[in-house]
Amino acid sequence: MTSVSDQQTALPRRGGLSPRKRQRISRGIQYGLLVVVVIVLAWLADWPAIRQSFLNADVAAKGLPTLFTVALRNTVIYTLTGYVLGFAFGMLLALMRQSSVAPYRWIAAVYVEVFRGLPALVIFLMIVSLPLAFPGFQVPGQVYGQAALGLGLVSAAYMAETFRAGLQAVPKGQMEAARSLGMPYMRAMVSIVIPQAVRIVIPPLTNELVLLFKDSSLVLFLGVTAEQVELAKFGNDQSSTFANPTPILVSGLTYLLITIPLGYAARRLEARQGAAR
Repeated sequence: MTSVSDQQTALPRRGGLSPRKRQRISRGIQYGLLVVVVIVLAWLADWPAIRQSFLNADVAAKGLPTLFTVALRNTVIYTLTGYVLGFAFGMLLALMRQSSVAPYRWIAAVYVEVFRGLPALVIFLMIVSLPLAFPGFQVPGQVYGQAALGLGLVSAAYMAETFRAGLQAVPKGQMEAARSLGMPYMRAMVSIVIPQAVRIVIPPLTNELVLLFKDSSLVLFLGVTAEQVELAKFGNDQSSTFANPTPILVSGLTYLLITIPLGYAARRLEARQGAAR
């Protein structure tokens, strides 16, 4: 039982404020300061210059419809081809990490550590330099193949760890039950374990797609032509042509049109899986 003295000490002192009221006052002060900062910034900003430099409708219109028919189309192609390659190679690496053969585990572990530690830009520059190490070698598909290879190599290292976590999350009894029914190991993995693992890791795989969509901007370092540009390169070129940064802002908004819905879908999937558990 709580004594009278303990109850008295738990209550706020006469004339004082309870913790809840102090929290409300503190939150109100923070909101007030935020409003003041916004008002000051809005007052100091040169709105005519902002409209002319960043919200110039005439300059934005000159980039249409090429923004969607070329830049966005190429960005989606680069992202999806890199994602498919990363998905397949990442799953292979995850299975190698789970293998009972030690060299397979070592190779996969070294790959994951190296390609997760290297900046994506370095990988793209290495791909461009491949003909120096292998004279006459050309990646099939030219820029599209180089972009898929670069993005795939980067994403595979991250997806491998995601898939490994998914494989480890599948109850071992699933494999044991399949083997007890006479099913070969590889068939049990392909038919039973891997589908469950992929379903478990769908939310982080969706987040990886968002990250890969943004990393596709590195394709500009491959030396793209006007028909191969992606959103970031297109916005930069248009900005230089018209000496106005509005195209860069428009390209950024186009990225958001894709990444925000994907991010929302990933959160919804993650919440649904959490509720199912």
